[in-house]
Amino acid sequence: MPDQSTPSAIVIIPARGGSQGVPLKNLARVDGITLVGRAVQASLAASSVAEVIVSTDHDEIAAEARQHGARVVARPAEIAGGTASSESALLHVLDRVEAGDGGLPPQEIPPVTVLVQCTSPFIDPEDLDTAIRRVATGEKDVVVAVSETHDFQWRIDDGVASPVGHTTEYRPRRQERAPHFRETGAFYVMRTDGFRAGSTRFFGDVGIQPVASEWAIEIDEPRDLWLARQLVDQDADATPEPLDVDALVTDFDGVHTDDHAFVDQDGTEQVRVSRGDGMGVSLLRRTGLPILILSTETNKVVASRADKLKVQVMHGVENKAAALRAWIAERDLDPARVAYVGNDVNDLAAMAVVGWPVAVADARPEVKAQARLVLSREGGNGAVREICDRILAARPGAAAHISSAAAQTPVVTG
Repeated sequence: MPDQSTPSAIVIIPARGGSQGVPLKNLARVDGITLVGRAVQASLAASSVAEVIVSTDHDEIAAEARQHGARVVARPAEIAGGTASSESALLHVLDRVEAGDGGLPPQEIPPVTVLVQCTSPFIDPEDLDTAIRRVATGEKDVVVAVSETHDFQWRIDDGVASPVGHTTEYRPRRQERAPHFRETGAFYVMRTDGFRAGSTRFFGDVGIQPVASEWAIEIDEPRDLWLARQLVDQDADATPEPLDVDALVTDFDGVHTDDHAFVDQDGTEQVRVSRGDGMGVSLLRRTGLPILILSTETNKVVASRADKLKVQVMHGVENKAAALRAWIAERDLDPARVAYVGNDVNDLAAMAVVGWPVAVADARPEVKAQARLVLSREGGNGAVREICDRILAARPGAAAHISSAAAQTPVVTG
């Protein structure tokens, strides 16, 4: 029997940059930590794990993985598309490690290989350890994470619904029904030699590892991400980390304002804005970073506010995504290095254009779910200042430049 005090497993985390359900999903945050960061942390916390390797085709995912302690193996384009299997990524990593990758010497592959998926943000290291030991000791060839359920299930065949595992005449009580199990997608633990021989995660004697059902969330759609954040009571990204981007684009209503308007008897609208937001924009503008207010609103108050802040504005825009793409192209910017701040559903298309979709704290749930970063401040109440401060924190020498400029010229804040 193997010595269980010695790590016996290599964990491989496939993390593509592309995602159809949630843009740049693997960099989305839950409780202030990216999904790829959470996967790396949980894996490294399991005592049976010798090494964690992230397979990715995306530079920012690679940097995030390294920051949390993982080794990175570059994923070739031919196995990084939407139809590429996770197995292909694992086999590529094992081959690269065995042959020597990135200048590192060749190394022997541990007897157990684990596929861990970023889409499961709440992996318990103890569950992972237990599953690895069951394979390492020869109890099972494969162990997969599952969640127990006692619900009544139905299926539809040719338009006809029929019960599964029960009948309409006899519906036993929960305690009288045998449980069934749902794959959580969190981890798949396999004998390395068996996996490499068959190129599939399922072979031989397959066992299941039940995990807590209340934490068995798999993030495929924006609502899944929203639900995961609710579980940890973390709507906002509470980690005030610097944001390294080359341009900032914001919506107006609900971002620069609190999404309320005052209308007088003549129909003239007035909005409330934050002087702190104005200060943030003024300081950021002094660094030379392009700033754009992009709005569907036709009211001239949008242009007036932009003129006061001395930033570019496009308002009365029907197709914000198309306008944003054109603006980015005109400036020869990399969309992956542009931030867009929104608050409502008409921002979703524009958010999908950029690498840093950002939501204010009081944004719609759909917007928060699509956001890569959720601010801690609400629209009209410091959200713009917060995003400006984050960008300033990532720009070398910004503080000295701002101090010098502020000493020479009054700062526009109103």
